[in-house]
Amino acid sequence: MKKIIFPLFAIVLFVSLISCEAELEELEDYNTKNYTLLNQDSVIVEFPTLLEGNIGIMGYIFTNCPDICPITTNNMRRIQDSLKSKNITNVKFVSISFDVETDRPSVLKEFTQVRNLDLSNWQFLTGKKETIDELMKKVGVVAFKGDSTVFEDGSKSIYYVHTDRIQLVDKNGILRRNYIGSKLRMDEIMNDIQTLKEE
Repeated sequence: MKKIIFPLFAIVLFVSLISCEAELEELEDYNTKNYTLLNQDSVIVEFPTLLEGNIGIMGYIFTNCPDICPITTNNMRRIQDSLKSKNITNVKFVSISFDVETDRPSVLKEFTQVRNLDLSNWQFLTGKKETIDELMKKVGVVAFKGDSTVFEDGSKSIYYVHTDRIQLVDKNGILRRNYIGSKLRMDEIMNDIQTLKEE
């Protein structure tokens, strides 16, 4: 009899541990302050107010990034495409640049056009340095200047070492999960989005 009880107990414990890991904890409340930013069309927006009532998919980039940021942006596009195919609405996408010196609205706009991104529910944001610095601290993203390249015409391209991050924010403006942006598991984030839709 004992041999039967132990395996059943172990199974129940294992299932409960899986259930705990699957829960989307409330990690950070982004509604404690609004940040005034500019989108790719030079329109003033307020974050996180722009997400109000919607699930948010957040990415953090700079347009001169040679590796992580294009992959992160493409992964966000894949999420957007998957949501469209499943007719899941009320999800907004936001990419925030921490390179305020280079990534003016027109640069962000060109970045989206080159990649043929659908901006119907996706905004690319920049702002004043002090605002972006404060916001990056709030969302837990670290970015600092690394190597730079000087071209023949004298122009300079600065590269950043930064946190590789996509975030999931619920409709109440609460951060619920962090993902590695360039190594995103689509099944994981799609399941998490569905969980938030059902809350």
